[in-house]
Amino acid sequence: MKFSHAGKSVDVLTSSSLNTLEEDEILRVLSRNKTSSTNNFTLIELIGSLRNDTFETSKGAWRTEKLQVRQTNPFYDEFSEDIDREARMLFQILPAYNPGVGRVSPQCKRHADIFQQELAKFSLWALKMYDATAKIPSGLLNGNANQFGDFDECIGIQGSDGIQGQYCLAYLQLSIDESRLDLTHLHRLVHSHYAFRSNITDPGHRVPRFSIINWGVCTPAACSYKDVETSIQDILTRYTSQTGLKVRVKVNKEMCQVKGEEFVPKETMFVSLIFMAIFALSIIAACYDHYKIPASQLLLSFSLKRNIKRLVSLDRSETDIATLHGVRAVNAIMLVLAHKSMALFFNPYTNRTEMSEYLGKPWTVIGRAASLYTDPFIMISGLLTSYSFIGKLKKTGSLDIKDEYLSRLIRLVPALASLMLFCTYILPYLGSGPQWNLVVTEHANICKRSWWRNFLFIHNYFGFESMCLTHTHHLGIDTQLFILSPIMVLLLYKSPKTGTVVLAICALYSTALRYFVTYYKQLNNYVFFGTSIKQLFDTANFSYTLPSHRLTVYIIGIFMGYLLRRLPRDYKINKIILYIGWILCTIMFCCAFFGPARMGSIDYVYNPIDAAMYNAFAPIGWCAIFAWVTLMNHTRNANDWFSKFLSWKGFLITTRLSYAIYLTQFPIYFYNVGRTRSAEHFEFFRMQLNLSEYLWIILLSVTLTLLVDMPFQNIKNYLMKKSSVPDATVKSLKQQ
Repeated sequence: MKFSHAGKSVDVLTSSSLNTLEEDEILRVLSRNKTSSTNNFTLIELIGSLRNDTFETSKGAWRTEKLQVRQTNPFYDEFSEDIDREARMLFQILPAYNPGVGRVSPQCKRHADIFQQELAKFSLWALKMYDATAKIPSGLLNGNANQFGDFDECIGIQGSDGIQGQYCLAYLQLSIDESRLDLTHLHRLVHSHYAFRSNITDPGHRVPRFSIINWGVCTPAACSYKDVETSIQDILTRYTSQTGLKVRVKVNKEMCQVKGEEFVPKETMFVSLIFMAIFALSIIAACYDHYKIPASQLLLSFSLKRNIKRLVSLDRSETDIATLHGVRAVNAIMLVLAHKSMALFFNPYTNRTEMSEYLGKPWTVIGRAASLYTDPFIMISGLLTSYSFIGKLKKTGSLDIKDEYLSRLIRLVPALASLMLFCTYILPYLGSGPQWNLVVTEHANICKRSWWRNFLFIHNYFGFESMCLTHTHHLGIDTQLFILSPIMVLLLYKSPKTGTVVLAICALYSTALRYFVTYYKQLNNYVFFGTSIKQLFDTANFSYTLPSHRLTVYIIGIFMGYLLRRLPRDYKINKIILYIGWILCTIMFCCAFFGPARMGSIDYVYNPIDAAMYNAFAPIGWCAIFAWVTLMNHTRNANDWFSKFLSWKGFLITTRLSYAIYLTQFPIYFYNVGRTRSAEHFEFFRMQLNLSEYLWIILLSVTLTLLVDMPFQNIKNYLMKKSSVPDATVKSLKQQ
């Protein structure tokens, strides 16, 4: 036998020379054997294992070297037969996922083989990797199909040969042979009656892929997301071949997570310093304000003391339209509840089929009609714009459009920028979980690419699925309509008859546009039972996020603002007209809200005429009741409980918080979705009315309002007042 050394052949042992070995040399070699026979070796086996190895002669051919230390089961040598038998029995009942199956990378294959070897020995790290991978559960026919495994156990694994645990959330699309009627009912139960129909390629970061199965697997980190996808697909194909089932697998790169070093980017530190500086500025300004230390009005604009007083103040201005605060509060609450119900569909439940049956009732119109609750905000925006502009036209005879646009930007941008910075650079580092990268990190990455669209208020034109801060599409719509508002108001003010005709035609055109686009493109603004994710995105992109489709209610607001300025506060309306108005508006309200309830039924079949009628006329009917009660209350023609309720002074506080509530609700919802690690038992009231979640929304809204929104409103008011007041007057005001 020969070994190669420095290009020469060196005789180490030959078959004839074995007899010449001294007894002590043989004992020295065999002394490496352990007392247990497992993995022991004979001299001949040792020589065979060294064949063709290269080594330096200075180290010596027979020198005892340290064996590689592996994190293996220390009891395996002692109980090898028992462990082998138990492992065989266990893996026959619950087979282990093998990430090395199929055409995977060599490194993944090597680590998968080590995992399989160590798993057979019941090594703890390998058992954890096996344990952290999802298994087929009970309750599949009750919708318990989404299995996250154990996220924290997986990413905490440190195995032998540098193996590290990697958690991947795989997406499985299960389809059946349509001719197999026996499988159809089972497939429907597993997928919870298809409350939402989704495809594996649908974006999932804002609308849940409800009918796709989420399956958590734990693999060595050496396996790429493509390796994981290949191995799962290969394994499932073997199981489902020659059956009526077909499974398509997709694993996204961002959904494979490993435990990394605690590293905070410079951008995150910088943004954190900005927020800390704003907080410090508010405290310093409050101290100046409290101790009456002379300071600039710009500094005092950040005074926490001053802004808290303003937030809780119940004083009304002379021009205040009382009922609008209640209208805003009611619709904001309905919107928060509706958005919460959408977030619930991201999470796995042990009784998801039961949940879908429970939510397939007519009363769920409360959550399904979410699009309606944004229309009054657009109407209010048109009303207040018209009311303000006409007041200024009456007073000065002209509009300073440049100042109006600037005032609008100062009002909206600071709070929007603060939320965007928080969601992009801070929120991704505040948690983790199986869906964290999907609903938090992925959204932050979108914002890093397309933040500029939000500041130009054109983000609603670039697709709902690729929008930064998706829920802020309303700001884009409202701002674009506000840009056109001076033309509408001036036309109505200068020539009421012509303006009325032109605006009415525009409103009718917008209504017709909603109807025909919905009908011909098969859209639906109402979330009916079984709606597809593609249909929801198409509805958003082709109708819901376009200002031309939301123009009708904005023009209603323009007319309302004009009427409130023209009619005196004590204008008396004929009682017959009052009764007709209340009856007509109540009927329109009921048709808008309760009319589409049957579309929430579990047995509903999509009808484009139903969808077109709803999208065209429901916004008008919903806003009509709020417009009527506002007109009646403002002209003192109503003294009913509804008017009194909407005029309650406490709604002044919710008005000041409404913008911040609108901004902060989705980040909180998706923070909790991202952190969810296991399936729960669905209980409607416990999960829908999550008090801790709503308290966090209020807390963050108050914080955003006090530290950002109100200070910049104060700055805006100070700058606007300064530009409109003569210098001498400004000096006298400062001296006071």
